[in-house]
Amino acid sequence: MRANIILYVSDQDSSARFYENVLLQRPTLDVPGMTEFPLNDETTLGLMPAAGIRRLLGERLPDPDAARGIPRAEVYLMVDDPASFHRRALAQGARELSPPSLRDWGHEAAYSLDPDGHVLAFARAKSGT
Repeated sequence: MRANIILYVSDQDSSARFYENVLLQRPTLDVPGMTEFPLNDETTLGLMPAAGIRRLLGERLPDPDAARGIPRAEVYLMVDDPASFHRRALAQGARELSPPSLRDWGHEAAYSLDPDGHVLAFARAKSGT
């Protein structure tokens, strides 16, 4: 199974540059309406303008822009150096929620809010977990 995780964003270009600079990779797709970053062989992070999903699905879909800044999703990424990813996110305009810390589930994890209000976590398993 492949997974495409799609975040609805206010400004596709701005969000694309944010994730490009945080993930240190260029998108594999960057066209009007969708930007994609491969996270691994089976998972892609997509960025779609909120207005685009409204056009696609119509008025039955609650307006994603009405929830702007209210966390409704979390992207939890397992990486080798969570602190470096977290610092880059903050430097690109993310708001810190929690600095890198050892969590009771055995991960070192740092949390921030991306510019659209999605929770962004960078983590790694500590030895022995």
